[in-house]
Amino acid sequence: MMETIRFEDLELDSRILRAVTEMGFEAATPIQAQAIPVQMEGRDIVGQAQTGTGKTAAFGIPLLQKVDPKEKKLQAMILCPTRELAIQVAEELRRLAKYMHGVKVVPVYGGQDINRQIRSLKDGVQIVVGTPGRVMDHMRRKTIRCDHIHTAILDEADEMLDMGFLEDMETILGELPQERQTLMFSATMPEEIQRIAANFQKEPVMVKVVKKELTVPEVTQYYYEVRRDTKVEVMCRLLDMYSPKLSMAFCNTKKQVDDLVGELQGRGYFAEGLHGDLKQMQRDQVMNRFRTGKTEVLVATDVAARGIDVGNVEAVFNYDIPQDDEYYVHRIGRTARAGHAGIAFSFAVGREVYKLRDIQRYCKTKIIPQPIPSLNDITAIKVDKIMEQAEELIRDTDLSDMIGMVERKLLEGEYTSMDVAAALLKMSMGEENEDISDSGILPRSLDDLDRRGRGGDRYGRYGRYGESRYGEGRGRGGRDYGRDSWDEGRGSRGDRYGRDGSHEGRYDRRREGADGMVRLFINIGKDQNVKPGDILGAIAGESGISGRVVGSIDMFDAYTFVDVPQESARLVMKAMKNAKIKGKSVRMEVAH
Repeated sequence: MMETIRFEDLELDSRILRAVTEMGFEAATPIQAQAIPVQMEGRDIVGQAQTGTGKTAAFGIPLLQKVDPKEKKLQAMILCPTRELAIQVAEELRRLAKYMHGVKVVPVYGGQDINRQIRSLKDGVQIVVGTPGRVMDHMRRKTIRCDHIHTAILDEADEMLDMGFLEDMETILGELPQERQTLMFSATMPEEIQRIAANFQKEPVMVKVVKKELTVPEVTQYYYEVRRDTKVEVMCRLLDMYSPKLSMAFCNTKKQVDDLVGELQGRGYFAEGLHGDLKQMQRDQVMNRFRTGKTEVLVATDVAARGIDVGNVEAVFNYDIPQDDEYYVHRIGRTARAGHAGIAFSFAVGREVYKLRDIQRYCKTKIIPQPIPSLNDITAIKVDKIMEQAEELIRDTDLSDMIGMVERKLLEGEYTSMDVAAALLKMSMGEENEDISDSGILPRSLDDLDRRGRGGDRYGRYGRYGESRYGEGRGRGGRDYGRDSWDEGRGSRGDRYGRDGSHEGRYDRRREGADGMVRLFINIGKDQNVKPGDILGAIAGESGISGRVVGSIDMFDAYTFVDVPQESARLVMKAMKNAKIKGKSVRMEVAH
């Protein structure tokens, strides 16, 4: 196991430490343990770490220590690639600053009324978290003034680069005071990111989370795409379905451990929790009950579970996706000990599926998607179990007295023995909950996310911008469509379905209903010196949808086509109504 550094060891402000403790975190992640001391020394940092490793707290905690709550002027600027991330970072900073009265954090991003943001900024703000395009809008309007900024942070810098924000990042950094601390966090280090570091940072310290070679145990690994509010129900269904004698569930915070234990106990499971707030005597008692089988489910944080070696754990639940890839391996290694079979279940909420994809790739393992068990599945399993217990009781117990009592009741009433048996079975099974299954639809394969989703190769839904899932040389707007449908990619909107203007071109036949995507037309193209990254950055920045879900971007001389999810098409068109790309007004509509 990696060395544990607790937050108490980092000489943090007592107010920040109180907030961190309340959030339930026990120990710093590797990137936090390395970056926090360096940033507190005032050094510039280039941090290389994947999403989900705790980067926000890594730069947020030292930043809050440096901010003066009494100074009602902008002191720090954080740039993020998307509206979603800007909101997320701002919310986490607010949680960390909960007991630092006077600290105000404001997110600014496209898609939100700029006048509302202006009002918030005029009230006095110390930290702005924003997307590059909207930050530049405010700088031009003088509603963001940079004179007193002492810290600039670029979060997911390579993502901003992919989305076409390189010039914006350089412009913003060039407007900030020379005497400042500049931090840059990125999952990869392409040449452009290295150039930004060379031009805008002073002798930066490289902070990198080094990945070790891992040996993944022989464990059957499944994952389920769930909503946050259905996690407990899904876990209970799996416990009922697989009936592990002993199982462990892992949560990322102490609070979540306590909450999950309460939920499981309330549903009749023998569960106990293990985290850093327990004294040694309490830990020993919990572990003794778990080893002897009195406790069926042990819920723990990663730090508290270190050193635990129980040989007959049959199942591990990643109730929360771990913050670090190595934690995943240590977790699932709790099962499949001493030649026994083991199984691991992971619950992914929303974009956590991409983190799980990264874990699969890093660990060189296979995590298999599974549908959530339906109520019918669980009902059948419960019936089988109850009937097995009944059969065992019939074989091993003298039931003559009970049979006599049942017969007398039947003679007194109007019900048959079958009615009574069915009622008793119903009582034994308990109440049914709402069916939350996904109707048997399998969640996305993690391998498919590599082929189709951003985040695998950090490009479009079907690969790098303009490349096609249909194979080299056969992409949308490529040769297959060029002569028949696109007039070799130089035609007007009127003939984009074929030279005769009909709807019989290959494009329309292939695209119709494909992958739940909608193809949108944009009235600018290569002639306006626009790049695919500019288009993607504008769509993500203005509409707030993740760049990961945007499909192929096919550029031609005078226009561009872009695929977006069907459910987001109307939002994207509305958000882009007054947008400009490279100074050009944009008109967007559905490509019929």
